[in-house]
Amino acid sequence: MPSVREHRLELLATILLAIAAVATAWSTFQSGRWRGNQAVNTNKSQAARVESSEAHTRAGQLTQIDIAMFIQWVDAHAAGKTELAQFYRRRFRAEFRPAFNAWLSARPFINPTAPSSPFVMPQYQLAQTAEAERLAAAATVLSTAAGNANRRADDYLLALVLFASSLFFAGISTKLRSARQREAVLALGWLIFLASIVWVATLPVTFSA
Repeated sequence: MPSVREHRLELLATILLAIAAVATAWSTFQSGRWRGNQAVNTNKSQAARVESSEAHTRAGQLTQIDIAMFIQWVDAHAAGKTELAQFYRRRFRAEFRPAFNAWLSARPFINPTAPSSPFVMPQYQLAQTAEAERLAAAATVLSTAAGNANRRADDYLLALVLFASSLFFAGISTKLRSARQREAVLALGWLIFLASIVWVATLPVTFSA
């Protein structure tokens, strides 16, 4: 008949098999959730970078319009064509006017220390430039979040391997004839499991991808 020692070993092996199986399932679930989180943040980051690039392009186009209109105004002003100069000035974009007015207030035509153009004035602010910078910053945050999620997914994948190892040692312990060998293998399985479960308890969890 099986001894008390053998019954105890069988019970310990059964318990380890059960809880290691649950821990394996949990690690698989968390790894998948974090991998999904990584994919979502990566996609959002890429989309934000594309939108940032588009906003930068639009800002550049608007700047070219401002430059062209300003050059036309300068040429008309220099030629003494007051009406033509006023024509161009009335058609300046709203974002350009504050910088132009501030530059003109510095009396650039007679003041050698005046700013070289309205485009170097702090008043020259384009909404598209600000939007591009905002989107670029958001893309960086999302990219960092994606990297963190990837590391978490890898952590849980490693935990999955460790718990699977515990399952292996628990299962193989029941096939050994020597009680001493069974104890050694089962002890190794429990050691791996306990160390792994303590480590996994420190990892963040997520329930959304």
